[in-house]
Amino acid sequence: MIRGTKIAFLAAIALTLYWLIASWGVRQGVSAWFAEQRRQGWQAEFANLETTGFPLELRNRITAPVLADPGTGTAWRAEWLELISPAIWPGDLTLAFPSTPQRVSYLDQTVVLQAEALEASLQLAPGLALQLEHLGVSSAAWQLDLDKTPWLEGHALDLEMRQQGDPASYAITAEASGVLPSAVLRQQLAAADGLPQRLDTVAVDMDVQFDTAWDRKALELRRPQPRNIALHLAEARWGPMRIKATGGLRIDETGVAEGDIALQIENWQEILHMAEAAQLLGPQTRAGVERVLRVFAGLGGNHRDLDLPLTFKSGYVALGPLPIGPAPRLVLR
Repeated sequence: MIRGTKIAFLAAIALTLYWLIASWGVRQGVSAWFAEQRRQGWQAEFANLETTGFPLELRNRITAPVLADPGTGTAWRAEWLELISPAIWPGDLTLAFPSTPQRVSYLDQTVVLQAEALEASLQLAPGLALQLEHLGVSSAAWQLDLDKTPWLEGHALDLEMRQQGDPASYAITAEASGVLPSAVLRQQLAAADGLPQRLDTVAVDMDVQFDTAWDRKALELRRPQPRNIALHLAEARWGPMRIKATGGLRIDETGVAEGDIALQIENWQEILHMAEAAQLLGPQTRAGVERVLRVFAGLGGNHRDLDLPLTFKSGYVALGPLPIGPAPRLVLR
């Protein structure tokens, strides 16, 4: 009995010492990382760092974190950020975010995000590089404000990014439910009054080959850039309007894409009307596009639906036979 008590006492002391050493190591690592970013010219600040979770967890709350990269013009700030991991292996990491506003800026534009129960779970490979093996992001109700104006909100959001056999290749899925465009956005899109308030479906499923794996350098130095995208399905449904897309793109070092995306568009005339109202198409251009698309829609026997390729070539994009204009460059900042 006495021997057992001694063993339990020694085990408790060992566990306490291990937790204290591990928590000290994590705190030192966080402080050193912020200091290194400042040395490289970033604004990298926080007000306080507190560790709890004894004995099984390391729960580190960073109060008032601010990160700003002058090289890309990107900045983020929040009320707090929690880093949560098992005491035995800090590589299984969960990031918990506050439900209070978070501000994400890019150059002169600021997006304010508010989300309930927003968490990001990361599985990192052992080693100094901390290579990302799996990322899962989930939240309950969320809202995005742009320039102090409500823009989008939704019931829930789920994203998963899982490393494939090639360390630089990831399977990515995302789904947002109950997406609600704001009154301002509906007005800008000239959304018909008969459309439902919320989008029924917004989802994507794809494999992406990057030029390097995602690891600690992705935040410290440069973001890995996509080089090949295999789009299994992207889908958006809003009342009678529906867009489905599948296909593949190859992307060069400058972000120029080459390839084809097969589009299935239901109720395409309503989409054209919204594109004109949003000033993505001029009235004359819209009329010409509509005449051509009516011919292609008639070939399928259903004038309301379209099946056309979206072709990316030589820096330009075309919808079937219709040139649209310069293609956006696919570069992660």
